[in-house]
Amino acid sequence: MPIPNEIPAHARVVVRVSEGVDPVDRRMKYRDYVGHVRSWDGHRLELTRDAAANGSRPEQNVTIDADTIITLKPVPERNFTRP
Repeated sequence: MPIPNEIPAHARVVVRVSEGVDPVDRRMKYRDYVGHVRSWDGHRLELTRDAAANGSRPEQNVTIDADTIITLKPVPERNFTRP
């Protein structure tokens, strides 16, 4: 999938990256990041990763190298309805 030349700041996206082959089971491993774009220069994606919905992980700032990106697509904002 071609990565867009321009990604608007503050867009909410999901990014799948390749983490390489697992030495134990010899299968390709992937990681998904969901968050808001801080910047994109065509080589590095600066992303504010959303906190986990269950509270197990806080919000994080991550940098993703373009060479590791497998897919990137926009996703809608989270619903914040509380009981």
